[in-house]
Amino acid sequence: MMMKLLRKFFDARRKHFEDGKKFEKIRPLFEAIETFFFIPGNVTQNHPHVRDSLDLKRLMSTVILALIPPLFFGIYNSGYQSNLASGLSLNFMAVFVNGLWIVIPVIMVSYGVGFFWEVLFASIRKHNISEGFLVTGLLFPLTLPPTIPLWQVAVGISFGVIFGKEIFGGTGKNFLNPALTGRAFLFFAYPGNMTGERVWTVISGMKSPAADAFSGATPLAVSAVSGAFNIVKSSLAKAGFTFPKLFFGAYPGSIGGTSALMCLIGAFILIATGIASYRIMFGGVLGVLAAAYPGYIFNQFYGNSSVPMLSLHPMYHLVMGGFAFGIIYMATDPVSAPGMNISKWIYGFSIGALTVLIRVFNPAFPEGIMLAILFMNLFSPLLDHYEIKAILRKRVPNV
Repeated sequence: MMMKLLRKFFDARRKHFEDGKKFEKIRPLFEAIETFFFIPGNVTQNHPHVRDSLDLKRLMSTVILALIPPLFFGIYNSGYQSNLASGLSLNFMAVFVNGLWIVIPVIMVSYGVGFFWEVLFASIRKHNISEGFLVTGLLFPLTLPPTIPLWQVAVGISFGVIFGKEIFGGTGKNFLNPALTGRAFLFFAYPGNMTGERVWTVISGMKSPAADAFSGATPLAVSAVSGAFNIVKSSLAKAGFTFPKLFFGAYPGSIGGTSALMCLIGAFILIATGIASYRIMFGGVLGVLAAAYPGYIFNQFYGNSSVPMLSLHPMYHLVMGGFAFGIIYMATDPVSAPGMNISKWIYGFSIGALTVLIRVFNPAFPEGIMLAILFMNLFSPLLDHYEIKAILRKRVPNV
């Protein structure tokens, strides 16, 4: 009954947004609101474009569904780390409510400001608003520290949408991941709010003097500052970062990037529905292991390496920081990633290998996954180009 009333409501008002009518310029906004409740009115019905039953809205809705596990855990973990550092109650409800107060404003600003730019560019170009922003608007805040100022969230998402997507023509024409573009801009423009021990945990309502001496170091930061000849695994263990803890993600970090377990649940959804490429994900894992194992084995035989990270078991690279989040949700972006199968393996493998190399040999950027994905975004069209050329060379010439 309710859906029938909504259908009549939209049908009765659509005429006011047609060409030459009063609200012609904001027709993209009307259509965006309508497609929030109903599938698009105009869809491709036959070949050569139809490959499955999914329209763009349903595809993006599935990605949003896959993002729910890291989102909910991110809300809980942000609240838990805040209450733990502030000496407040660790009751589940108290923790979750505090997490909502921390995370929801960041998401609202991301969606609000980003949606403004989407409507503006859609109105100027006279095309529909892309549902792709539903994913970008959620991915972006999940890559940020919980303490990020809201005005910087607005600046970052603006940069990501404008310079990462719209300046190239909009959805489908961007060669960089918009969410990562915005995140990279904030990282280099406002490093004080994106790195360091104090940015990962919100301190509020302190009831314990211990909060004054609180250290919010992440496992990657602990690994990066380990002195020469130190065993990084021992440093992590002393800081409380055991492998199970890193896998489950209950430690300070970006809002949605700490739990490898939650990301794996999302990966299962994306792979099972055919939305994201398993080749990129598994290629990334192979790249990490291939790049980390040689140094690790060398360190086991010779020891006392001047590069402490070489002593870390390669499996730790898979669960530390935002690697799982990046390779599952960011690297598999269908626009900025390659489309050919072999290219996907090479692309994912290269991202994994570059992540390890950045982490091991450049302590200034302990995370690595962000720069690795953006770097490989630049080579994505080239990988597809050469694979297509290789396929064409194998064709039997016309007789």
